[in-house]
Amino acid sequence: MEQNGFFVISLDFELLWGIFDKVDYKRKNVYFENTRFVIPKILDLFKEYNIHCTWATVGMLFNFNWEQWNYNIPKTIPEYSNRSLSAYKYGKSINSAETEFYCFAKEIIQKINATPNQEVGTHTYSHYYCLEQGQDLESFESDLKKAIELAKEMNIELKSLVFPRNQFNSDYLKVCKKLGIENVRSNPDNWYWRDPQNNSLKTKVFRTGDAYIGINDKSYSPSSIKKEDKKPLAQKASRLLRPYSENKILNDLKLRRIKSEITTAAKNDEIYHLWWHPHNFGKNPEGNLHDLKVILEHFRSCSQNYNMSSLNMMEINSKLFSAE
Repeated sequence: MEQNGFFVISLDFELLWGIFDKVDYKRKNVYFENTRFVIPKILDLFKEYNIHCTWATVGMLFNFNWEQWNYNIPKTIPEYSNRSLSAYKYGKSINSAETEFYCFAKEIIQKINATPNQEVGTHTYSHYYCLEQGQDLESFESDLKKAIELAKEMNIELKSLVFPRNQFNSDYLKVCKKLGIENVRSNPDNWYWRDPQNNSLKTKVFRTGDAYIGINDKSYSPSSIKKEDKKPLAQKASRLLRPYSENKILNDLKLRRIKSEITTAAKNDEIYHLWWHPHNFGKNPEGNLHDLKVILEHFRSCSQNYNMSSLNMMEINSKLFSAE
């Protein structure tokens, strides 16, 4: 049987650094306890179902404590016009022993890296916003260099990047390539995903509706991925795995939509790229793990029936362009 279709998963691993401008960490203790609890469970499922995954990890998580975090502040940092977006300003405001639990995860990164078929990628060092006013190429390069530096100290070579908040900035791709990044995750082609900062009511309605009753599948042909000189490979996301919903009808519709799209990709030799944040499982870990298992069981069926395979982002690059 010929190989047919590829299932890709990428996870945006952030802990507090991904949502500090939106939540009060003092009210999120159980949420992040659940997040740290659920990651080894996800890894166990990935081993059971032979899932290859890219973990796009915020570089600040590589620090062991606040002392190391302060030492590793880059010389050039982004000067956002909206100062509430600065991870550096925020970090200095919560710097205490009790908050290290929310901000550092070196032991979890080690566990991910030691698990077969898992790629540790980068989500930039400081959860860097590439489309916000006040930042520039110089501070972005400084940020990415720091992420690469800390990863190398753990013998991890960063090859894949996901832009925080999906703020895909094509002007920054040459910096990525210059520093050794070979893959980036880009946004779906649909108009309601092209601008990740657009949160208009119309955009929200279409994004939400598409998760349950969309009219087109989100898999795509490998031939649509073009390799450009001096730029990393842009790999389109297909679908955000939304958190478990206690509304059974909506939750079942969500899972049916994803399973249908995986089947389409398997039958048509296409790529299906699913993504989420590990902390999305923090509210109801058991429900979310159950949803994930349902999806992975369906992938296993497609693997058996259509010879679909699971690859991480770096493996997709190698698979498609190994002959070059």
